[in-house]
Amino acid sequence: MNDLPELPELQDPSTQGSEGEAPRRSAWSRLGSRLRDRVREAVEDVVERAAEAADPDILLLRSMGGLVDLAARRYALDPGAQWKEGEPLRLLFAGYSGTRNTGADVRVEEMIRQIRYLLGDLNCELSITTIDPELTRGYFRTVRQLELPQIFPRFVFDTVHEVHGVVACEGSMFKSKFANALSTYMVGALGCASAENKLSIAYGGEAGAMDPELRDLVAKHCQQSLVICRNEASRDVLGELGVPTEFGTDTAWMFEPAPPAVGERMLRDAGWDGAKKVLAIAPINAFWWPVKPDVKKGLAHFTTGAFAADHYKSVYFHRSGEDVDRAQEAYLSGIADGLRRFEADHDVFVVLVGMEKLDRSACDRLAQLVGRPLPRFISDDYDMFEMVSMLRRCDMLLSSRYHAIVCSMLGLVASAGVTMDERIANLMDDRGTPELALRVDQPALGRAVHATLERLHDDREELREGIARTVVVNLERMGRMGQIFVEYVRSRHPAFPLREELGLAGDPWTHLPPASEEALSLIGRVRPDVVDRVPRA
Repeated sequence: MNDLPELPELQDPSTQGSEGEAPRRSAWSRLGSRLRDRVREAVEDVVERAAEAADPDILLLRSMGGLVDLAARRYALDPGAQWKEGEPLRLLFAGYSGTRNTGADVRVEEMIRQIRYLLGDLNCELSITTIDPELTRGYFRTVRQLELPQIFPRFVFDTVHEVHGVVACEGSMFKSKFANALSTYMVGALGCASAENKLSIAYGGEAGAMDPELRDLVAKHCQQSLVICRNEASRDVLGELGVPTEFGTDTAWMFEPAPPAVGERMLRDAGWDGAKKVLAIAPINAFWWPVKPDVKKGLAHFTTGAFAADHYKSVYFHRSGEDVDRAQEAYLSGIADGLRRFEADHDVFVVLVGMEKLDRSACDRLAQLVGRPLPRFISDDYDMFEMVSMLRRCDMLLSSRYHAIVCSMLGLVASAGVTMDERIANLMDDRGTPELALRVDQPALGRAVHATLERLHDDREELREGIARTVVVNLERMGRMGQIFVEYVRSRHPAFPLREELGLAGDPWTHLPPASEEALSLIGRVRPDVVDRVPRA
């Protein structure tokens, strides 16, 4: 408990010594000292006992699993909402919006657009969960937003009962890399839907290493769900657990941001002259994951304010310690060193991008290491439409955020990554440029960043061709996801009024959401044979 702030000494003014004389301790002050020690001992005892009582992650997993089992028993007596011909299909999008994570919000926005297009607006009623409705105001048009409580199992149990199906929409869906609580929510929503014989589908998700208790929860409660994975490695992980899967992709490729003039104005307001090449850098806090619950820290934080720098929310805290600080400093110092080397030969306009509001501290520290003020665009200051508009106006991007790269690619921004996991590496492999995926803990990172920035600068046009091809390949995959979704709904509800031409017998390009002129132009550049079949906005 050394992190608890010191309680102030109780002082008795009558016992203060004269100038130059040590203060005398009265019975009053000795009593105060003993009282202070007793209070501290009592607080420490409560904290220790609470911390030892149970692992909050395990409690959350088990309570969610128990409520899924209860939903199955309830179904025999009260099946809840079940779709009937002639009424709209009510779907709950189980997501983690409301944290101002630009990538997560963009992929859900596109997912909703695609499913609305396939089902028809008059045939569906959609709702989505959000951590903070104020931070998703203006997002997800026509969709009802429901605030997700921090302790969510009962909310999931009750809410899924009132809808006809669940679409799990978080990207890092079945992983312990970031937070078990997030995956527990996804599994709980899918599991409750399956238990009540409702639509239960995960859209464009990913699976990876899981703690044993989470792995068991997925294996038990997702057997009747369908998971459309965004890579084959995820299918392998879930296949071992007996979870049905299909191959898909991420859904953020075709997002339509604010008009280009908005992004240009943001850059000009930050000091851009309209002529220099714009280099965007998107750093993260690369080493403070996963988020883990810690009751001891939680009580200390809420009673004394301790551990504020590591606090995520509730009793959840980021990884912390000297090793984390050293690793983060080495990562940011490497980027700063590479940038300084690059700027010695190139006059560019550099901006820092925080794709999630949590990235602000990384952006601030990177600016300090570079040694001068740098414009910063952080997602709690700008909405997703503004952020992506600005990204696509850049010429080059070095990012530790996967979705910063994905969202920039429709604008053919030459990009590379400094990655903490496999997502950016897989993307660069798909583009045929695996050397453009650096590691956050890579030795001599500064030299590698410098060489990579030189490559983005010198080979920009060549890289743009690979980027364009990769976008179009993934759009076709997204279209096939739409086909799979249609077939899944049709198999469960044959009477639902889906258009006859939709489904696996149809054309994947006609299953995309309506495309912007920017997207149509890129598709036409790479696949002129299909562009006329893509729905228009």
